[in-house]
Amino acid sequence: MDRDWGSKPGSGGAASAQNEAIDRRERLRRLALETIDLAKDPYFMRNHLGSYECKLCLTLHNNEGNYLAHTQGKRHQTNLAKRAAREAKDAPAQPQPHKRKVTVRKTVKIGRPGYRVTKQFDSETKQRSLLFQIEYPEIEDNTKPRHRFMSSFEQRVQACDKRYQYLLFAAEPYEIIAFKVPSTEIDKSTPKFFSHWDPDLKMFTLQLYFKTKPPEGNKPQAAPPPVPNGTAAPGVPPRPLPPPPQAPPPPPPPPQVPTPMAGTLPPPPPPVANGPPRPIPPPPAGSGTMANFTPGIQTAPRPPPQGFPGQQIQGLGARPPPPPPMGR
Repeated sequence: MDRDWGSKPGSGGAASAQNEAIDRRERLRRLALETIDLAKDPYFMRNHLGSYECKLCLTLHNNEGNYLAHTQGKRHQTNLAKRAAREAKDAPAQPQPHKRKVTVRKTVKIGRPGYRVTKQFDSETKQRSLLFQIEYPEIEDNTKPRHRFMSSFEQRVQACDKRYQYLLFAAEPYEIIAFKVPSTEIDKSTPKFFSHWDPDLKMFTLQLYFKTKPPEGNKPQAAPPPVPNGTAAPGVPPRPLPPPPQAPPPPPPPPQVPTPMAGTLPPPPPPVANGPPRPIPPPPAGSGTMANFTPGIQTAPRPPPQGFPGQQIQGLGARPPPPPPMGR
């Protein structure tokens, strides 16, 4: 059956205006989700009911697509402009920093100037000095050469070395030249440090003196820091170990008192206090056993031999009989 109006059978029918609007919003939502991160939006909030709110416009939205469509609308954009104007008005006016415009002169360099460096030594003050003489025969009119000191960490031509610094000389249209000098402190006093420009000879002269270092002997030697775990720094000799503790000497032996031998007399008594000591009696004159007498040792007298009259004792002679009694 042919139909004069509508779509063909099986084609799904023509979409209404409402369906077209729904499809358009869905496509815009997917496109916005790919380009816009809602986590970074300060006005996007999800409430406890599962819907979404705009904290700037105080509107309620059912899904993320509806909220994204709202952010592209006129109401949301107008509120954003009002918020930005109010914040700019309330913010204090800060003075803008004055930026000095420096015009870089573009001149054609003609090469390096001639120079002469003289090393000097002052025998009175023991100071070393350098004399620089730079020739600028083609220098521009009404200009003077300039110089400055540069640290080793400012330049990018050579490796940084804190033991040296650089002295730069500049004058148009010549190239800038630099001299590598020790980083010792420079004496800036008037008679020692001076510079002079001779416009007739076109020569710039600069002289500088280095300060003398104090002698090493006057500096107090700092105690080396304690080395943890017994390890020393590389290149430093190890510290000698302290001597081991010595044991105290043993006590002296007690004085030995001679024990009296059997058959000897005891030693004489000690001297009495508050009086002179008593002298030892001299041995009696004679021979026999008393001839070998020594002071302090006395032998006990032998007991008389026991036996019958007329009996001979071994080792002794016969005892004579007693004399008869004398008559009256």
